[in-house]
Amino acid sequence: MDNQFKMWITSGMKEISVDLSDDQMEKFYLYYEMLIEWNKVMNLTAITDMKDVIFKHFVDSVSLVKAVDVSRETSLIDVGTGAGFPGIPLKIVFPELKVTLLDSLNKRVRFLDEVIDKLKLTEIAAVHGRAEDVGRDLEYREKYDLCVSRAVANLATLSEYCMPFVRVGGKFISYKSGIVEDELKGAGNAVKMLGGRVEDVVRFRIEGIDAERSLVWIVKNRKIDSKYPRRAGLPGKEPLGVV
Repeated sequence: MDNQFKMWITSGMKEISVDLSDDQMEKFYLYYEMLIEWNKVMNLTAITDMKDVIFKHFVDSVSLVKAVDVSRETSLIDVGTGAGFPGIPLKIVFPELKVTLLDSLNKRVRFLDEVIDKLKLTEIAAVHGRAEDVGRDLEYREKYDLCVSRAVANLATLSEYCMPFVRVGGKFISYKSGIVEDELKGAGNAVKMLGGRVEDVVRFRIEGIDAERSLVWIVKNRKIDSKYPRRAGLPGKEPLGVV
């Protein structure tokens, strides 16, 4: 393993009070190498500098620990996972988690399958499909303790993508950058319509990430109406509750 990689990931994880074993560090390094190699032939990430990948992808993904005691959760779905963020870093750090990675692009799912195989991860699966479609599938609907997403979309849209996966009493946590107050206000009606309430917003900064980060914590109070999510494309074009 590259010594610089080890130094950066150790210091980054310590900022969020996470200590990695040697095996976990090796897994992160192999994941980094695969990300860079596959990125040469397909668009997985615009971030390729080693330090940036460590802080802006790996540490940022695991920063969920600032909002939730992840070790107490059983099942997690990562909606719009892309190259596996935050789901794979969370699985590496919390191997007892049962993880589903959902992405709408099949070639990204092939990459995720390869990572899962090479890192010898168990109780984790990559699923190809749109959130609007998979969220209606009874195999996945309202089955998860925790839904997370780093996808770039407004909170009203993300809530419609993600809340259908969360069991009653479970949580949806959205990773956000910068000031989120206006977005929170605009998503308030959507969150209520989808059976949830905003429980907290955890704000923080991490060295190597040049923006304030926010984790928006939404609790699922009641079962979601069968009409949600709406058909594919509508949540993005016509966000719920936005006048």
